[in-house]
Amino acid sequence: MAQTPEQAAAPQIVVKKYANRRLYNTETSTYITLETLSEMVREGRDFVVYDAKTGEDITRSVLTQIIVEEESKVGQSMLPTAFLRQLIGLYGDNLQGLVPRYLESAMAQFGHQQAQMRAAMQQTMGSFLPPGMEEIGRQNMAMMERAMSLFAPFVPRTDSASESPADETVEEIDALRQEVERLQAELAALRTKSVKRA
Repeated sequence: MAQTPEQAAAPQIVVKKYANRRLYNTETSTYITLETLSEMVREGRDFVVYDAKTGEDITRSVLTQIIVEEESKVGQSMLPTAFLRQLIGLYGDNLQGLVPRYLESAMAQFGHQQAQMRAAMQQTMGSFLPPGMEEIGRQNMAMMERAMSLFAPFVPRTDSASESPADETVEEIDALRQEVERLQAELAALRTKSVKRA
């Protein structure tokens, strides 16, 4: 979720996690829960979580824990099983370093498109949901899954003595670029469609 100028100017909140798994918000001097941190994320509040004993930054593992909790709630599941399998398969793959940047870029684009769709909704129909919005959401998820299928590490490749690992990496990056361009074209078409429907 994009931060407002006020949220961006607000100082980063420091949260400490103790051995008893309790989380302590140093800004408010109160103990909080994972649900509180989840709300802070939705509100665009920036925070960092440190292990109280070692001082290690454990923000990533706490955010992952929040996702696991959200996914376990009935009706809250958002991550497809195929996507999770592909993501797990990428650990240790030679493209692993590209994945974080790609996912950040894809989610930023998705967030931008979501903001545009909300603005169009508010301008045209107020609080009513325009027809076809569910379909656009399904199409967005399908595009993200197709994009992630590029990263599938178990696709059999023909080994060639003339091709070096560097050549293969360059070819994979070129394929990724082409797929990103194709996805951007699809997103542009979806934006045009949603504006026409509005």
